[in-house]
Amino acid sequence: MMRELITEPADLSPSTTWAETCWAYTPEESLVNHRRKARVCVATLLPFADGKPDWQGFENSVRWMLKCGEYYGVDLVFVLNADTGYIFELSLPLYREVIERFRSTFPEPTIICGTTAVGAQGDDFKAEWYRPHLDIAQSFDKVEVMIMTSRQLNQLPAQKRRDAYFEIAEDIKVPMIVHALEPSFVPWATPYDPWLLHQLACHEKIVAGKISTLDEPHFLYWAAMCGDLGLDFAPHSGDDYGIATAIRLGLPLLIGAGVSACPLICAARDMWLFDSCDDKAHSLGVGGDHFDTRVYKLFEAFQSLEDSVFRLNGAGSAAAYKHSTAACLKLMGLIATDEVHPDCTDRRAGDEVARMREALRRPMKAAQILGIPDFEMRES
Repeated sequence: MMRELITEPADLSPSTTWAETCWAYTPEESLVNHRRKARVCVATLLPFADGKPDWQGFENSVRWMLKCGEYYGVDLVFVLNADTGYIFELSLPLYREVIERFRSTFPEPTIICGTTAVGAQGDDFKAEWYRPHLDIAQSFDKVEVMIMTSRQLNQLPAQKRRDAYFEIAEDIKVPMIVHALEPSFVPWATPYDPWLLHQLACHEKIVAGKISTLDEPHFLYWAAMCGDLGLDFAPHSGDDYGIATAIRLGLPLLIGAGVSACPLICAARDMWLFDSCDDKAHSLGVGGDHFDTRVYKLFEAFQSLEDSVFRLNGAGSAAAYKHSTAACLKLMGLIATDEVHPDCTDRRAGDEVARMREALRRPMKAAQILGIPDFEMRES
């Protein structure tokens, strides 16, 4: 016999699975929103040349993304020192320098700083491991912090895992974002089950969460639960295989794909929105700021690129997307090389620049047809 699906948070337990809840069966169509201007958070790449940070390339890429956002009226949020910024390879001085250099050149945009467990070892979790990154990040203005997982945090059972996040939160004075992962990015990572998500979403300091998942529609689960229960918590999509979903739902994106496809994503959000149409015009797709049906082809075009950027290796990992992203930016003349951090083992075999040149052809053709500026080959 089929069990009755859970619809109330009081009925959740630490062992409840998403499949036991109504939120796992909510169709995307019922969550679509054409009016909500969700923010776009780009997980900014830290480029390298000759084994050292390419600061000029870093500045070039940020200026390019800001220009894209301004053209389409999108206030971009820049994510620094997360996975795309090699957080797991950064020394503390370099972690600080990235933020200092960004803030000295770009004082206005909001930044989200990734944080993780510095010096973690053994099997026991210690909240104090997060303090070095938190202390640095919170010394800057207009900052939010993203609590990225660590092996010791992730392996805790649900209730202890919740308590660990709450202990980390005691040292946080700025908006706090939690971050769940699946094994396609880190082999030991596990997404949040519904009880844990609800517990975190109800904490007064936790304003949002990012879910990075390529194989399971957890972002839809999060969106359905938070919308249904009216939670004051913003699900941020980290699904680089389903970028259009967040745009269709009017919910935030927080993705590495925001770097290599920034103009296309900004354009798609603009094409999707109804800003000033009445209901009849809305249904017909006409009016002041009207829906552009060509957005569906744009969705397909930039997703074809990101499917290559985030392609899985033989071990089922997409972690080398950072190398592919650097190759794209090199081809667009924004950075000098497609190098990765010298200590990072996540890199592609073969000629990745040639591979990305092919992957860029379709989205660049779409950009040309739609008149999307600043998305063309300018190989340095």
